[in-house]
Amino acid sequence: MHPQRARLHNELHARPSIYFEEPAHLHHYAFLDDDDIAADILGRVAEVVGKTPDVEAAQEILELGDQTLKWERHTEFFTLTLLVPKPARGELWPSPPPLLAEVAAEHSRSLINASLILVEAETAWDGDAEAYGFRDPAGSSLGDGDATVWSDFRLTAAGVNRLLLVNHGLNAFRLGRMTRRLLEIETYRMMASLALPVAKQMSLELRDHELELGELSDRNTEDEEASSRPLLAAISALSARLERSGARSRQRFSATEAYARIVFNRIDELREARLGDRPRLGTFILRRFRPTVHYCAAINQRQTSLAESVARLNDLLRTRAQVEIEEQNSEILHSLNERTSSQLKIQKAVEGLSIIVISYYLFSLVKLALESLGALGMPIEPRIAAMVFGPLTLLVIGLLAWRIQRVKNH
Repeated sequence: MHPQRARLHNELHARPSIYFEEPAHLHHYAFLDDDDIAADILGRVAEVVGKTPDVEAAQEILELGDQTLKWERHTEFFTLTLLVPKPARGELWPSPPPLLAEVAAEHSRSLINASLILVEAETAWDGDAEAYGFRDPAGSSLGDGDATVWSDFRLTAAGVNRLLLVNHGLNAFRLGRMTRRLLEIETYRMMASLALPVAKQMSLELRDHELELGELSDRNTEDEEASSRPLLAAISALSARLERSGARSRQRFSATEAYARIVFNRIDELREARLGDRPRLGTFILRRFRPTVHYCAAINQRQTSLAESVARLNDLLRTRAQVEIEEQNSEILHSLNERTSSQLKIQKAVEGLSIIVISYYLFSLVKLALESLGALGMPIEPRIAAMVFGPLTLLVIGLLAWRIQRVKNH
């Protein structure tokens, strides 16, 4: 079997969930995979578990006694999820185990999400979410009433977001899938929000670019400049800046759109129902998350529209410059035509003068020849000379004029 075929087929089984029974804690950390942080984290994992992870794989589940560690490698980030069974009288919200605490401290600048899910059994649930330390929590009934989830989405002093999931009727498989959805919602929401600082910075830049475009449009409309080259250079410079800005942000905005779509899908898969007068978990997230997504999309569209406007202004100016060049070429051709016409007239005048000059020299030669004959004692009467040499001279002049005309025609 071709390796690629097997790899593509096995995508159906990629990224499985951790299947477990409550009560338990799920510690989840997501890191931006900059400078190959994943390789460093996997090296630390290997030191702790005494087993070298398969760095070529996209994910792996490792059994560590009664705990389960799962790591996943994504395109832009890397996640660690540790399942720890909750003792009967254990802490509600314990500190992360040493491995996760050390990794989070060492790569704190790359940490994009830290979540802790407490999974409680129905028998331990007294119906009061605030008893778990939440302030004004949002809550939902999930999976047609088989579980409830609560959270106030406030970070602890250690920067951890806490969620409480009470299991009413989920088996180990469905419980693993449900907790995975909750963790993915938080991770992908944070990844989608990475574009927000970029969008805010671009908003200031786009405002300056729009003012500059307005000034350039006014200059193009007023048409006061003798040459369009300075204006064309300014528009080209603005277009280059917009293209550079778009190249930097295009990938980030596209990623935001993709991550947001995953968040929306995961929230739909929760199949939420309202719990009393509390806001639903998905409603709480979407009400605050959707404006971020829409703002980033609006900035992206604004940048695209501005680039198109600059391109249109550039085309208009180039068209105007092309028309000016054609007018100049037309004037040059008209001037060349007039000069050629003048040269033809001068040439005709020179040709006529040439015939006159040649005729004058021919008559001078005939006259000189007759005078020479008279000096030799053989005088010829003028009447006879005119009758003999006149037609001959006229014939020669006629042949000469004909020859010049023929050369001119060729």
